[in-house]
Amino acid sequence: MLYNRLGRTDVRVSELCLGTMTFGTQTPLSDAHRQIDMSLDHGINILDTAEMYPVNPISKKTQGDSERIVGDWIAKSGRRKDIMVATKVSGSGQSIVRDGAPISGDTIRIAVSNSLRSLKTDYIDLYQLHWPNRGSYMFRQNWSYDPTFQSRSEMQAHVHDVLETMQALVDEGKVRHFGLSNESAWGTAQWLRVSEERSWPRVVAIQNEYSLLCRLYDTDLAELSHHEDVGLLAFSPLAAGLLTGKYQHGRTPPGSRMEHNPNLGGRVTSRVWKAVDAYQKVARSNGLDLTHMALAWCRTRPFIASAIFGATTSQQLEHLLRCVSTEIDEQCQKDIDAAHKEHPMPY
Repeated sequence: MLYNRLGRTDVRVSELCLGTMTFGTQTPLSDAHRQIDMSLDHGINILDTAEMYPVNPISKKTQGDSERIVGDWIAKSGRRKDIMVATKVSGSGQSIVRDGAPISGDTIRIAVSNSLRSLKTDYIDLYQLHWPNRGSYMFRQNWSYDPTFQSRSEMQAHVHDVLETMQALVDEGKVRHFGLSNESAWGTAQWLRVSEERSWPRVVAIQNEYSLLCRLYDTDLAELSHHEDVGLLAFSPLAAGLLTGKYQHGRTPPGSRMEHNPNLGGRVTSRVWKAVDAYQKVARSNGLDLTHMALAWCRTRPFIASAIFGATTSQQLEHLLRCVSTEIDEQCQKDIDAAHKEHPMPY
């Protein structure tokens, strides 16, 4: 397992991060705890959750269960210092949490208190804004994204409000580091500018979707990551399971994400199947497992801090963890580049 520096801190995070968004729906408590133990045994030192999790489906009935399952593990294992816990505050548009109230200093205070209680800990290693109040081009919204309705003055006031609260939470020892999610280059630059002007917590990472099938990060955000030392925590590096090949040729395995979410959050399109076939061909021609290749490729990207992957079962996790021995050589990289040019933006 390799480890990457988190922002400009002295913290190093494993190249893989265990995602927990199925903990409490598709993944029961006992298997979830087994997955955390297995991940630590393989060198993973960070897990990601959120106050709105689990998903598949998202519901008021289960909201917060993922954090509570992680909290139960922390309480029972006594291994809090062995793992970095990253969680997120929900905001506008997600009605199951605080009736969809936008993110503010006040809602963060409430959310942090709730998360600390659920996680059975007195500090959160990385606290992230799940998505911007002003909206985002993530989750397939890039096709119709229009920033012209946004207010710069509202954004500036929001950044000051949140960062002042984050500074107080850091001073109180409740939060150690601050991050963003589903953000743009311009948005991230605003957070960085104000944090530097006021000496408030600096963004250490951005959690955005990134995979062989979703490469929106490759241009402006990649440049920002390089120059500003803000690494990517890549979510859905397996494209919600598409890059395992298990959904090809009309298959929907029982208990899989597609069974609960048939279009996989907009990822299922007429173009995606040919793209997956192309990457499957690349993997086979290079003697690799497609899943391992997809995860190992993330490691080659210079802006990656960690790739967040999840497994419904510990048996799946065991297979996924074998990716750490997979190397992407020059020929494989050329083949991947060719497939990307042939099948750009498949969803």
